[in-house]
Amino acid sequence: MRDAIDLTGRIFLAAIFIFEAFDTALYMDKTKETMAQYGLTWHPDLMVYATTIFLLVGGVLVLIGYRTTLGVVLLLIYWVPITFIIHDFWNEPKEHLRLQSILFMKNIAITGGLLMLAGKGSGRYSIKRILATTRVK
Repeated sequence: MRDAIDLTGRIFLAAIFIFEAFDTALYMDKTKETMAQYGLTWHPDLMVYATTIFLLVGGVLVLIGYRTTLGVVLLLIYWVPITFIIHDFWNEPKEHLRLQSILFMKNIAITGGLLMLAGKGSGRYSIKRILATTRVK
């Protein structure tokens, strides 16, 4: 049962990042506009491509359970700064304060889940485990 829960958790964690990678790629112009609104104007094309690659590669590595620590690092390189830039509830007007603080805490919780995954490992149902237990004849 515990192994199935580990796998389900990895699927749910990876889903948000893989979805965001596709969303970023599909709506690249809108993403660049949003970045400019938040003052992220340094090489927007490079930033969007790097973001998409980090999200997709990190999400897939977490999903399949292979090199999960590398996947977590790639995701955190993107996730932590964006959390503090986009959901800066301490700078928001009172009418946006509650929503932005909830979104900030959601992202912090996801960060905690990623850190737990990096510390604990990918679990039994992972490509890493399959490769480690497969005998080559």
